[in-house]
Amino acid sequence: MSEAIFLLGLSFLLVVICLTILLLTAIPTFQELAKAANSVTRLADTLTRELPATLEAIRMTGLELSELSDELNQGAKNAGEAVKQVNESIKGVKQSASSAKIATQSAFAGIRAGLKSLGRPRRNQRKTESIDVYDEVYTDNLSGDRAGDANLLSDQEFDEQDFNEQDAIRRTSDRRE
Repeated sequence: MSEAIFLLGLSFLLVVICLTILLLTAIPTFQELAKAANSVTRLADTLTRELPATLEAIRMTGLELSELSDELNQGAKNAGEAVKQVNESIKGVKQSASSAKIATQSAFAGIRAGLKSLGRPRRNQRKTESIDVYDEVYTDNLSGDRAGDANLLSDQEFDEQDFNEQDAIRRTSDRRE
């Protein structure tokens, strides 16, 4: 029995030594766990203080981005309308240029015709020829000779135009004198 008590005492001693070793190793671990808990507490406090401001800043940034997006869309629409107006203006300028070109060509044609008529022989010579041709056409039409109607009408129109031009020149020269 003494041997059993000795073994029992030895077992208790080994248990105490193991528990002492366990406590000695657990104390630093518990200290580190306390430090980690303090760090978590400080982090939670910091998040509690900083997170609402950060979330508000993120929300404001989102709103500003939405406003900028709307402004960009409106700007794009305005730019599209401006392009349409420029295109319409260009069409108007082209039409105006075309009208100006036609008017200029008409003016030059009129000036050319005026210069040609100034270079023609005087009224007295041409007037008698025009009257003779006019009388000839007129008498042919009265007599019923219709064989050369197409040529006579075009010649008649030409002679009447020439006569009118000569008459206009005569009136202009009468005004000058």
